[in-house]
Amino acid sequence: MILYHGSNVEVREPKLLKVQRNLDFGRGFYTTTDLQQAVTWAKRTARIRKTGMPCVTVYEMEDEKLQALQVLRFEKPDEQWLAYVTANRKNKPDFDTWDIVMGPVANDQTMPVLVLFLDGYLTEAEAIARLLPQKLKDQVTFKTEEAIAGLRFQEVIRIE
Repeated sequence: MILYHGSNVEVREPKLLKVQRNLDFGRGFYTTTDLQQAVTWAKRTARIRKTGMPCVTVYEMEDEKLQALQVLRFEKPDEQWLAYVTANRKNKPDFDTWDIVMGPVANDQTMPVLVLFLDGYLTEAEAIARLLPQKLKDQVTFKTEEAIAGLRFQEVIRIE
């Protein structure tokens, strides 16, 4: 599997950061299988941090290495996905034992729905009904050192 990480710096050797914002899948190293999504992340990160240059680091993860890990997969933004994202966005302690979490990424279109749900203005059913029709990109989050060790650096793509 080919994976992309968009940032304002090259990341030839990925690491788990000790401190991280409240992201969809909690603490981890975030990648995607969608190059355009990674390009968007790279541009956004460089713009927000006002330093570095947008670039996408490309990795390969061999299927047999992936199969040897504990992987949580969300196929769509359903009740389980919403509960997991909500717990992470509310900064609940991350006690899960997953090596990798894969699934839809909340984006600019989904964030208003998530905020309304988190603030109690939408029920779970209403939030899911608004999320399901959206064509969301994916994210693949590496949550353990064992998982990150399976990533093999391929190249860096500089974004103009």
